[in-house]
Amino acid sequence: MTLTVAIQMDPIGSIDISADSTFVLALEAQARGYKLYHYLPRDLALTNGCILANASPLIVRPITGDHFTLGTQERIDLAEVDVVLMRQDPPFDLSYITATHLLEHIHPKTLVVNDPAQVRNAPEKIFVTHFPDLMPPTLITSNKKQILDFRTEYQDIIIKPLFGNGGEGVFHIKQDDENLNSLLEIFDKLYREPIIVQRYEPAVRKGDKRIILIDGEPAGALNRVPATGESRSNLHVGGTAEKSKLTKREKAICNSIGPTLRERGLIFVGIDVIGDYLTEINVTSPTCLQEINLFDGVKLESAIWDTILVKLKKPM
Repeated sequence: MTLTVAIQMDPIGSIDISADSTFVLALEAQARGYKLYHYLPRDLALTNGCILANASPLIVRPITGDHFTLGTQERIDLAEVDVVLMRQDPPFDLSYITATHLLEHIHPKTLVVNDPAQVRNAPEKIFVTHFPDLMPPTLITSNKKQILDFRTEYQDIIIKPLFGNGGEGVFHIKQDDENLNSLLEIFDKLYREPIIVQRYEPAVRKGDKRIILIDGEPAGALNRVPATGESRSNLHVGGTAEKSKLTKREKAICNSIGPTLRERGLIFVGIDVIGDYLTEINVTSPTCLQEINLFDGVKLESAIWDTILVKLKKPM
């Protein structure tokens, strides 16, 4: 059985094939005999009710420095392909939101992974607030006094942009830190939207757990430990990946959010857990498939494609 798959992503030449989750999804699709196309978000167009993309046939291979071949660009109607993988990296800005609106025209006739309307409605740091019993004390506001009061109450806090990604703009502000007012002035100039403030969880020193859920079911996890002198655990800023299994609390978190993810058509999701607390639900472009595969001897990308086939009601 053959599927036609269009992958909406950033330039494929710039990815790190040793860590990129989209790359292994493409490799698995190609191994199954699916026809692949690659296009950038700016290559989308809406005309006469059709969603078109200037897309190139794609061949991938696990060879560093020679990992892809793009064919001659074609103008394809995305309503005529089977699956669109929406895999460009954030920021979750108006450009990203516009892409979800455009792809909503073809979904679900063409299965978009993840559901574009639900991606738009589930920004990582806001979606998690629908599960207040699972998350640490959190404040989302532009009001300086409320932020200062929150700091007085919890003393040790984390401040970050509401729509940031990859650990950018994340600050750990301790009780005696004199830079909070200055930091808020900078944030006020840089961002029009509110910022998010959370109680600092010391458990982050033992790691920030990334858990992959496929159609609402936990499929694997790894622990990301911050480097010395760093409060962020993201791997690309120096965090160290460690093999990990789910704790009883983490299983309970997955059981709590799983049905909602499934109902919303969020097939491939990565959540972040620090200690006993859920901190983010990543639905835009989750990562860490390759790291978990390496630690656990699995192929999570294969499980994702199996799930996509179920959604398409196609034989595996």
